[in-house]
Amino acid sequence: MKIYRVNNFEDYQSHSELMQEEYAVRKEYEKSLLPRLRKSLKVKGYSYPAGRCVKLHVDFEYGGNHGIPNWRERLVCPESGLNCRMRAAVQLFDVECAPYLRDRIYITEQVTALYRYFSPRYENITGSEFVGTEFPSGSINPDGIRHEDLTSLSFSDASFDHLLSFDCFEHIPNYHKAFGECFRVLAPGGNMLFSVPFNLASPQNVTRANMSHDGVIEHILEPEYHGDPMSKTGCLCFRHYGWEMFDGLRAAGFRDVYALLFWSREYGYLGGEQALFIARK
Repeated sequence: MKIYRVNNFEDYQSHSELMQEEYAVRKEYEKSLLPRLRKSLKVKGYSYPAGRCVKLHVDFEYGGNHGIPNWRERLVCPESGLNCRMRAAVQLFDVECAPYLRDRIYITEQVTALYRYFSPRYENITGSEFVGTEFPSGSINPDGIRHEDLTSLSFSDASFDHLLSFDCFEHIPNYHKAFGECFRVLAPGGNMLFSVPFNLASPQNVTRANMSHDGVIEHILEPEYHGDPMSKTGCLCFRHYGWEMFDGLRAAGFRDVYALLFWSREYGYLGGEQALFIARK
């Protein structure tokens, strides 16, 4: 699998120009997998978390209106329970961050298949969820779930070697403050590996909603809610990110910020070019 490291919007434009023929090949392959009827299907691929070839399950939940599944979210390994973006996160964490078993790791989820995958594999891992505004950061709810607010983490400075966060920052109104907190709790040289809804073709973020200091939400675009393991009603998306996000990470203090762009027929990382992000302290 080829992984492309891209540092900014201009780099991406150059990369995209060179990839046009490859993009067309990828699109045709994904199209060839689709059934004539809108129904679930199986796609053979090597599941990195499972460590072997499996038949990845695909359905059309959260899919678009043109008979195309949401490959990123709904291409799931039957053994690990991890979808496309989660399986890629496991692999790229190993490849890009090279963690030791005793490294101190914080992941911003605790009741998910991804946390259940990581938890027994690392000796010093901490997970959390956003349980509710009535809970102080660092508290444990009656179900044993740790609550953390990414804009006000309970951890001491330099507490972790790696911070993992997947599709969280779009749900935080003040993402600049969250980036600052993530920088604070990482040790020097520490890595933040994360994903967000990201438009590779956009130099700017797109703000969908804002929240005032007294908690009043102003909707700029049609409200968009994403799945939330802690809430049946879902979680409001405040923005989709563009390359402007990198400015916020650098302003928080991160010295090295880049995107990892990838796609793989062999590993089942489909849905056009995928992106994960690294911010290094």
